Amino acid sequence: MLKPPELQWGLASCGSTSGRLSGPHHWLACQPPYLLFLKPRVHEWGFPRDSAGWRMPHLGPAALNNTQAGPLAKTWLDQPGSVSPNQTWPCWPLTAGTVVQTTSEGLGIWKYPQGQPPLPPLPEDTPPRPEDRPLPPEDRPGERLVELHTSFRELFTFFCTNATIHGTIRLVCSRQNRLKTASWGLLLVGALGALYWQFGLLFEQYWRYPVIMTVSVHSERKLFPSVTLCDMNPHRPSPARRHLQALDEFAQENIYSLYKFNFSESWEGPFAEDLGPEPSFQLDRGIRLQRLNHPGRQSKVGFRLCNSTGGDCFYRVYSSGVTAAREWYRFHYMNILALLPPTREDSHRSHGGHFVFSCRYNGRDCQARHFQTFHHPTYGSCYTFNGAWAAQHPGITHGISLVLRTEQQDHLPLLSTENGIKVMIHRRNQTPFLEHRGFSIRPGTETTIGIREDEVHRLGSPYGHCSDGMEAVDVPLLYNATYTMQACLVSCFQQLMVETCSCGYYLYPLPVGAEYCSYTRHPAWGHCFYRLYRDLETHRLPCASRCPRPCRESSYKLSAGTSRWPSSKSADWILAVLGKRGHQKPSQSPRSNIAKMNIFYQELNYRTVDETPVYSVPQLLSAMGSLWSLWFGSSVLSVLELLELLLDATALALLLCCRRLRRAWRSQPGAATRASGPRPEATPLPSDCGPDLKCSGTPAGASAEESRL
Repeated sequence: MLKPPELQWGLASCGSTSGRLSGPHHWLACQPPYLLFLKPRVHEWGFPRDSAGWRMPHLGPAALNNTQAGPLAKTWLDQPGSVSPNQTWPCWPLTAGTVVQTTSEGLGIWKYPQGQPPLPPLPEDTPPRPEDRPLPPEDRPGERLVELHTSFRELFTFFCTNATIHGTIRLVCSRQNRLKTASWGLLLVGALGALYWQFGLLFEQYWRYPVIMTVSVHSERKLFPSVTLCDMNPHRPSPARRHLQALDEFAQENIYSLYKFNFSESWEGPFAEDLGPEPSFQLDRGIRLQRLNHPGRQSKVGFRLCNSTGGDCFYRVYSSGVTAAREWYRFHYMNILALLPPTREDSHRSHGGHFVFSCRYNGRDCQARHFQTFHHPTYGSCYTFNGAWAAQHPGITHGISLVLRTEQQDHLPLLSTENGIKVMIHRRNQTPFLEHRGFSIRPGTETTIGIREDEVHRLGSPYGHCSDGMEAVDVPLLYNATYTMQACLVSCFQQLMVETCSCGYYLYPLPVGAEYCSYTRHPAWGHCFYRLYRDLETHRLPCASRCPRPCRESSYKLSAGTSRWPSSKSADWILAVLGKRGHQKPSQSPRSNIAKMNIFYQELNYRTVDETPVYSVPQLLSAMGSLWSLWFGSSVLSVLELLELLLDATALALLLCCRRLRRAWRSQPGAATRASGPRPEATPLPSDCGPDLKCSGTPAGASAEESRL
């Protein structure tokens, strides 16, 4: 029994649908008041389709305009030859409010409760035709494994009717209203354009690989950091005392010529005792301090450097005369040190005493094995505390406490103008670069330094450029320590220095096979060095790109407080206990030669700063799904439906193209000659091919050879 909604739907779809009378009768409403009977499962545009794939005829005016009651004959109007020209189509009068039921024996009429009187029964003298009888189950056509649509129109209609994408079915349901069809088509195209525009913005942001910083707080025991201390008293190496004395005298001449200051009144000269043979060295007196006056601007002080031929000269100038004098003195000082043999000097014995008076960590005395000593050309004797102890508790009593000596014996006043202690706190197994990250402790004070540690975890490629070690860096590290960006920059600069100037700078380690620069061996090395160093300062050297930041890095946040130590009333007995009361000069304050320093963890909580990608692959897919649902209200399976549509359209286009090529080949003049040979025996039609129709998927009027494509 068919229900009224199906009846109304049939009335709306009759104008573009037709069928072939065969088998048990299914019905479709035509133009009222007539009813058209169709073959079961034959369809177009959404109706069930016969497995044979026959085309359906189009109804002519006679079928739609006849107003007489009773059967109406309609001649087949589709392609000639596909069906018998005299085949007729019965249309029966249909009264509003009635529903028709079909059976294999004929029509049955069921009156809708609120409808009009029922239709008259079928004439008894109308026997069913043999071809209209139902086939037995074993003779019915089977379903194909893969079936293609016969046209792009049919393919598109099937997709719009059955797809889960919102709005596509409106293109089919409103096809009789062209305005609605055009409106919904524009809406779908606009939504698709907006979707892919937002997809473009999303992928543009994703391919930038942005990151966000995530801060988390952790609490656990941490290893106490390394502490490097220098007394800022660069002493005179024994083999070069005479050369340094000549340099001091040359410096006095330059200072007097510029500022009319006589050092003899306030500066005690170096020791002049004979300490044996010294390396051959001739002081370059052509490189001297000069005042540069510019009209309308502040005068500057500097020194001139030229290349090996005496040309391409430039001035290394400074606005501060103190800075200019120190740099000029250091330049000559490095030339003298470069001639010394590379022997390790014991900083304890060089001063005849100890820099560290006392050391305690967590209530226990430090041992000599906890310290590493080295000599810095500018900052003098240095100690690095490397106690492998874990901080159990925060607070000043659980840190390290040091009492240090700050006397300046055998001092170089133009090289180091400070009096105090240079300190740097860094991670274990890292090279301390005091000139970049060191800070100073004042003599006669007790300095308390609290530590807070931060860890930074950076993402590698493609989100950023960082290094997990020397494996990912093409610069050989000249320091026997863990990788740091500063150590890599210094190593890169030293290698460029050796390649460009044929020698290395004395403050940095040497590559294998190189030697330090001295104008005794390399007369123009200063000109080369300062030009290269200027390029490094202005980031014109490739070292910045070749030395990435480490992927895991620790930094220490320091907070310091100072107080006078020892006090005026306790200075006498403290100096007496330390045993240094007799070494004090009458003009010096009791506190001018000693200092105390306490370093401890303020808290064991430490912050971790992690780089996190803004868009990971799951987040990207989630954002794409959100946009897709916003504009089309569908899911991933809807995307698969689109892919299926593209595959079906491609297969259909290839099939139609092959048929066109075959027809073009058959229409050539030589095709008949090639086909005039003996024909093969006719292949019997499949079981689902009727005697007057082509096989499955073959258009009406196509040849049997086309059906085999």
